[in-house]
Amino acid sequence: MKIKAYYKRYSYNVLIAVEAIFANKVKSLLTALGIIFGVAAVISMLAIGNGAEQEILDQIKMVGVNNIIITPIQQADQASTNDTKSTAASEANQINGSKKKFSKGLTMLDAEAIKQIIPTVQDVCPIITFNYNAILHDISSPIKLDGTDNTYFNLFDIKLESGTLFHQSHLNEGRPVCIIGNNVKNVFFNQESPVGKYIKCGQIWLLVIGVIERRSFAGSSSGTMAISSTDNSIIIPAKTMLLRFRNRGLIRSDEVKQASLASSSNSQAAKTLDNNQLDKIIVRVKETSQLTATAKIAGNMLIRKHNKIQDFEISIPELLLKQQQKTKNIFNIVLGAIAGISLIVGGIGIMNIMLASVMERIREIGTRQAIGASRKDIVFQFLSESTLISVAGGILGIILGVALSKIIQTMFDIKTIISIFSIFVSFGVSVFIGIIFGYLPAKRAAEKDPVESLRQ
Repeated sequence: MKIKAYYKRYSYNVLIAVEAIFANKVKSLLTALGIIFGVAAVISMLAIGNGAEQEILDQIKMVGVNNIIITPIQQADQASTNDTKSTAASEANQINGSKKKFSKGLTMLDAEAIKQIIPTVQDVCPIITFNYNAILHDISSPIKLDGTDNTYFNLFDIKLESGTLFHQSHLNEGRPVCIIGNNVKNVFFNQESPVGKYIKCGQIWLLVIGVIERRSFAGSSSGTMAISSTDNSIIIPAKTMLLRFRNRGLIRSDEVKQASLASSSNSQAAKTLDNNQLDKIIVRVKETSQLTATAKIAGNMLIRKHNKIQDFEISIPELLLKQQQKTKNIFNIVLGAIAGISLIVGGIGIMNIMLASVMERIREIGTRQAIGASRKDIVFQFLSESTLISVAGGILGIILGVALSKIIQTMFDIKTIISIFSIFVSFGVSVFIGIIFGYLPAKRAAEKDPVESLRQ
C-alpha cells in the first residue's frame, strides 16, 4: 500500500515534468542540444578510433605475424644520403690504390643461409618483383610479377579462390606456371575459370594453376610495412623468375657497357645499377620475443656475407604497427576526452536553462507548495525534467552519431566501426550528467518560500 502511494506521488511529479517539457518545446530542444552533439561526437569519434585500430590489426595480419622484412638499399639511395662522404672515400681509395668493396646484394643464398643457420627462424620467403605487361586475346594490362614460393601464401595469410599452390616440381625445375590475382582474372578471363588456361607475361606463356581470393587492402602503410595487394599480381616460382625472366645477379654485357658509359659522363645512372637478385626476404620468427634478437643476428650475418657493406635494411612490421597502434590509441583517448568535454558543456547548459526556468516558474512552485507538495516533490519534479531532457538528448545523439559515422565513412573514405560500448557509455554519461547538473536547480526550486513565491 505504501509502495503504491509512493508510485502515485512520484509518477504524478514525472507527469508534471513531461507536461512542462512539451509546454516549452523550443526551450527543451535548445537545452538538449549540448547533450545531443556531445553524445554524437563521442560515438563518431570512437567509431573513427575503432576503425583505425581495426585497420592496424588488418595490416598486422596482412604483413604476417612475427615477420622480419629484409630489403636491399640501392646504390643510388646510399650515394644520395651522403654524397660528400662517398666522394671523399672514393678519392682516398684512389690515393691509397685500394679497391672499392663489392657486394652481390640480396641473393637466394642469403635466404637459404638465414633459414639454415639461425635456430629461431621458422620460415624464410624470397621475393623477386618486376613490372610486366600481361597479354591475352588482344588484351594487354600492366601487372606486378612476383617470384616466390609457397611460404609466401602462408606468411601473408593469402587464400586461393580456386586451383592449387605450386608443386615441388614447379619450384625445383622453374616450370612456367602461375597463380593470378583477382583483378587479373576479371580483366583477362571474365566469368571463365582461368585454371588450366595460359596467359602471356612478357615473352613467356604461363599456365594458370590457381586464383587468389580478393583481399581488402589499406595502402596507407604499404611503403614502410612492405604491404602490397595481390589483386593485380601474377605469382610464379622464384626459380622460374630467375631462369625464364630476369636474374639481376648475373652480369650482363649490355648493363656493364651502359654503366661504363654513364660513369665516364659522370651520370647518376651509374649509381642506379641494381645487382640484387631478390627484392625482399621475409623471415618468420618462431616467437614474438625473439624478433629483435633474430633481426640483429640476421643483420650481422648478412654484413659478413656482403663484405661488410650495409646494402640492406631490416624492418619489423609488427613492432612498427604496434607502436603505430599505441600512438593511435592515445589519439583516440584525446578525441574521446574532447568529445566528453562537449557532454559536460551540455550538462552546464542544462543547469543554466533549468536555473532560469526555476526563476520563470516561481509562481508555479509556490502554488504546488501551497496545495501540499513537499520539498522532495519539487526536487523530484525538476530533477525528472532535467533527466528526461538528457535521456531524449542522448537518444537523438545516438541517432546523429551513427549517421555521422556512416557519412564520414562514405564521404571521406575513413573506416568507422560503431561499438555498442560507445553507445552505452555516451548514453549513460548523458543521463548521469542530467541528474548531476539538474540537482542544483531542483534544490534551489525546493528551497523557495511558498509565500514569497506566490507574491512574485
